[in-house]
Order: sequence, then C-alpha cells, then structure tokens
Amino acid sequence: MAIIELRGLVKRYGRNTALDNVDFSISPGITGLLGPNGSGKSTLIKSLLGLVRVDAGSGSVLGEPWPATVKAIRDRIGYLPEEDCFVAGLQGVESVQMMAELSGIPRREALRRAHEVLDYCDLGQERYRKVETYSTGMRQKLKCAQALVHDPELIILDEPTTGLDPTQREEFLQRLKTLAIKHGKSIMLSTHILHDVRQICDHVVILIGGRLRVSESLEKLSQPAKPGLHLTVVKEGERLIEVLKARNFTAHLSDDRQSVFVEGVTADRASELWALCADQQIMLQRLEPSRNSLEQIFLDAILEVPRAAT
Repeated sequence: MAIIELRGLVKRYGRNTALDNVDFSISPGITGLLGPNGSGKSTLIKSLLGLVRVDAGSGSVLGEPWPATVKAIRDRIGYLPEEDCFVAGLQGVESVQMMAELSGIPRREALRRAHEVLDYCDLGQERYRKVETYSTGMRQKLKCAQALVHDPELIILDEPTTGLDPTQREEFLQRLKTLAIKHGKSIMLSTHILHDVRQICDHVVILIGGRLRVSESLEKLSQPAKPGLHLTVVKEGERLIEVLKARNFTAHLSDDRQSVFVEGVTADRASELWALCADQQIMLQRLEPSRNSLEQIFLDAILEVPRAAT
C-alpha cells in the first residue's frame, strides 16, 4: 500500500509552473526523488508538508486525507530541509530537544531522546557547542537528529548529503539504510546525486521541469534491454573478442578497449568465461551482469521532457 498518493498536483509561482499536474506515489521503503536543480523537488516536498499551498491536487499521506489533514500528517513526518534551520545561541543538544518539545514530547523525555538520537547520528561532544560554530557535516548530522527525535513514520530528506565528504556521505547513507531495514522507517531521499540513489534506494522517481518522468523500482530500471555479461580486462580486449567469437559468442568491445560485452549470456556461465580467460592468459579484472545505467536513464529523462511552460 502506498504511503504517499497524490494526484493532479499543480503549483504555480506567478507565470512559472513549478509542478505541472504531477501524480506522485511511493511505497514503504526508500525512495529516491531525482531531478536537476529547479526541477520541482523541493516544491513537491514543501507542498506535501503543507509549507506551500498548491493550486490543485489531492490524495493521501500515511493513510490520512491530504491536504485536508496536513497538520496532523506533518506530526508523523521527520523533515530534513536543504536550508539550515537553527536558532542561534543554542547548543546542538538544546536545538534537538527544542524540536522534540515542539512535537509534544515532555521536556525531560525530550532531553533524553535528544541525547539518544545525537548518539545515533554520531554527534559526540560537539552537541554542547553552539550550533552557529558547526561545520557543514556537523550541521547535516544535527538536522538529521532533529528530523528523527520524535520517532516519525516517514522521513523526508532534501539534499541531505550536500557538503559531506565521501566518508561522511557513506556513513550517512548506511544510517538511512539501517533506519529502513531495522527500524521499519519509510524514507524519501531528494537528491541530484545518482550515487546516493544507487546505494540505498528501492524505488526511483525522476522529476524534470515540474513533470513526473519516471516512477519505477530501481531493480526494474536496472534490467537491461539486452541480457549479457560485462568483462573488464587489464589489456588485450581485442584478443578476447577474437577468442569469444571463435567460440560462437556474440561480443562487443567498448571504446576504452578494456570492457567487453558478451550478449545473451546469463550469470550461470560466468565460471566458463573466467576459465576461458585463464586458459588464454587474459587478465580479467571484473565480470558482472549487464545493467542499465541510472545516469543514462536520468539523461534520457532530461532530453525527452521539455521544461514546464513559464
């Protein structure tokens, strides 16, 4: 059952149409909301949360009618905005405690939860520093703690890995995966970083120019039009092509001369290809099933859908 189901969503800013008749649906799990800057991702999120008023559209969120009960819905959602949202002068722990209290949690329990969730988000003694002294990475951790402190059913994150170094980003993504798998949270991850979506998402939604272009499971999107195996060699790609064709395989060499695509071959023949390369003394680095590129799917979506009228 979908946890978000919106139909006919329209939002205009003057003559600019930010959301153009969007039908939006996500199921439990982790959904990646993809789109270039200006595609309408943040407007969609803010509309969902009732932070901006839409011109048209209706639906349900977490089983509640939307937008009629948007205030009650918002209490069940954790939101990490793209922009910073801190009160200057507060310590990190005080900032998270305040968010818990605003959610209706008693003061003492709010403080306990604040410490608990800050531990989970890996913000150590820095929690006692003033928030305005935080680095970008520390601010992202703090915003995550603020989004989680009231134990929401649905977590919405708007560009949460912006400004994080590679190690911090991987740790953050694994934290989200743990929330989904071990704690049963549903997550919507809005980003323009395709790597983040590939890492943890179950479902992909692509928004281009205010219009919904793709809504599909990542597994299905990754299925290639032509099944086969990709072989990456250290060198001698041309010789591998000759060896494969001599044995009636249909094979193609990539432009970099190091990647060979063997068409129509499934993974159960991988050991045969490994043995063939070893017998011919061709150094094989990697062998993997053919998959569609999320990058290419994203680029195709951009090329196929013009921007909404302005």
